[in-house]
Amino acid sequence: QAGSAERADAVARWAVEVGLDPVDAVPVTVAGRPGGPEAAAREARYQALVATARRHEAAALLLGHTRDDQAETVLLALARGAGPRGLAGMPERRELDGVPLLRPLLDASREETRKACAALGLTPWEDPHNVDPAYARARVRSDVLPVLVGALGPGVLDNLARTARLVAADTAALDELAARSLADARAPDGGLSVEALATLPAAVRTRVLHLWARELGASPAALSHRHIAALDALVTAWRGQGEVHLPGGLRVCRRDRRLVPTESR
Repeated sequence: QAGSAERADAVARWAVEVGLDPVDAVPVTVAGRPGGPEAAAREARYQALVATARRHEAAALLLGHTRDDQAETVLLALARGAGPRGLAGMPERRELDGVPLLRPLLDASREETRKACAALGLTPWEDPHNVDPAYARARVRSDVLPVLVGALGPGVLDNLARTARLVAADTAALDELAARSLADARAPDGGLSVEALATLPAAVRTRVLHLWARELGASPAALSHRHIAALDALVTAWRGQGEVHLPGGLRVCRRDRRLVPTESR
């Protein structure tokens, strides 16, 4: 956006003044991709951050998301019809390409961070995209959340963030169970046993299929509910249907009571 280079230089000068070292101002190019400009910008930022962290052998990346950001994320996930993984919101800690990403402010409100900046004599940068109604998150921030707070009280933000924490805990448990179930269902040729899959609860089985599809090379961002439902139908609603097409040109079929990528034939 216009003025971003000047803003980056100003932040870099401030960082040097307060004694941070090393300090980098890294240009980021946002390329078009599925998911829209917000997703493209987010991916470009993370790629630049991870590359810089690796170059400096950083112990972790610290991200400034607040409880308000978490509440917005949960509402957007609800609007998209996301499953538990989406409703779990942003994790306090995760790894991206081997670099730990930490969100130490996730329990603090946006107002608390503003007050902290004021107490420290800092002037926070207000990204104009955060109030641009062209973006869904900006509309949630400026239009939707104020209505919810006005109608239901200020506890709405805390409740949405707490929902994310509760769902995240359940999701982590299901993911761990799915990883073990994937190992149990795996056939010697890399396919999956239909018999083993059929005994699993649906919530675990679909996670197993999602994990397996990612192992085969399907992009997590491109894998949809429709893809996983089609794989699940090969197990639970078998009627001789043909191959299931996955993102990246991958194909899976059912053969000899196994799910196998067709390339392995």
